[in-house]
Amino acid sequence: MDTEAQPTERDRSSHPSVSEETPDAEGAEDRSRFALVARITHWLPGGRISLTLLICLLFLLLLNAFVVKPFQIPSGSMENGLRIGDRVLVNRLAYRFGAEPQRGDVVVFDGTGYFGNSDYIKRVVGVGGDHVVCCDKEGRLQVNGRPVDESTFLYPGDSPSTVPFDVEVPEGTLFVLGDHRSASSDSRDHLGSPGGGMIPVDDVIGRADWIVWPYAHLTRLHRPSAYARVPDAGTPTNVAGAHG
Repeated sequence: MDTEAQPTERDRSSHPSVSEETPDAEGAEDRSRFALVARITHWLPGGRISLTLLICLLFLLLLNAFVVKPFQIPSGSMENGLRIGDRVLVNRLAYRFGAEPQRGDVVVFDGTGYFGNSDYIKRVVGVGGDHVVCCDKEGRLQVNGRPVDESTFLYPGDSPSTVPFDVEVPEGTLFVLGDHRSASSDSRDHLGSPGGGMIPVDDVIGRADWIVWPYAHLTRLHRPSAYARVPDAGTPTNVAGAHG
């Protein structure tokens, strides 16, 4: 005799399965979301169009605050590569998560207290620990005893510097120069100012990666190979020939 109780039709109908309940729960959640969106669009002048524009604006604000920042070139100090009125995109994440500015990078930084109450764009020539000298007997810039060929980005007709200098870059700071040396106010001009013309790495906003406007100037900004052979600070080569 089978002693196991057999479920009746009443038993089966009184205990609905999970699969029977899920669609109703999901449907209620979807209806709740739709109702919320409907209330927001009803409240906003312009309805869904205004809501879409607000979402896009919020996205752009977050993008500008944490990822990329547009910057307009205000002067000719970085010609010919960057011309007055060019707009560049500054990568705000380039030096996050442990990365540091490299020699040759074009960076935007806050010059308050060092250069002036404004943001500036210059090329990194020396990083913390570097020995930067200008000029050697052939009129070249030297970093850690190695001459740097700047001909690919230096403004035509300009020399590396008409002002001689011999500096040690403190750790955590940068020595920066404009590519159009005769039209650039940079680290050379602030050696006697607070900070000795050096820019704290913490004040760097980001690295300029793209020229995006005008369209005819659209290009990716690459780190020049001129600094590839520069030895790290403290190696034996930074002594020999340091002054040409």
